[in-house]
Amino acid sequence: MTARMTSAPDATNSSKPVGPPISPAGLAALRARYDLLLGTERPAIVEIVSWAAGNGDRSENGDYLYGRKRMREIDRELAHLARRMKALRVVDPARQADQSRAWFGATVTIADADDNQRSVTLVGDDEQDASKGLIGWSAPIARALRGAAVGELRRVALPGGEKDWEVIDIRYPAEGLV
Repeated sequence: MTARMTSAPDATNSSKPVGPPISPAGLAALRARYDLLLGTERPAIVEIVSWAAGNGDRSENGDYLYGRKRMREIDRELAHLARRMKALRVVDPARQADQSRAWFGATVTIADADDNQRSVTLVGDDEQDASKGLIGWSAPIARALRGAAVGELRRVALPGGEKDWEVIDIRYPAEGLV
C-alpha cells in the first residue's frame, strides 16, 4: 500500500451554509414519515380515543389510555421531525463541485493494512444505516474521510484504537439518481 498520510481538513468554514446535511432522498423519507404520522396514524388514533371516551369510565378504559399515550408519542415524533426538517440543509451529492475528493454523498471504497476493502457512502446523520454501508456525516470514519482523494491514507479513531484506511475509489451518484 503506497499512500501519503494526510489529516482531514477543518470543516469549519463560516461562508458555507449552516445546518446538518441531508440528501434529497433523505429529506423525502423524513417528509414521508411526517405525512404518514400526520395524515394516517394520528387521525386513526384520534378516532379510537374519541370512541373510547364515549364509553364512559376512562380510568379503566384500555383503548382510551393506550390511545392517549400513542397520540402523545405521535405528537412528540411530529414535533421532532418538524424541527429536524427545518434545521437540515439539503445537499445534492451529484452536484458536488469537487468530485475527485470525498465529500457529502460520495461512495468511498477504502482498504485497511490487510487489504480488506469496504465501501461506505457518506450520508446525513438522519439517513445512516451501517448495515447498508451508509455512514452518518458526523461519524468518526466520515469525519476522517472528508476531503480525502484517491490514494490518501486516513487515520480513524475507533473505540478499539486507531486504524488507517487507504482511499481506493470515490464515486458520486449520477444527476437525477439521488
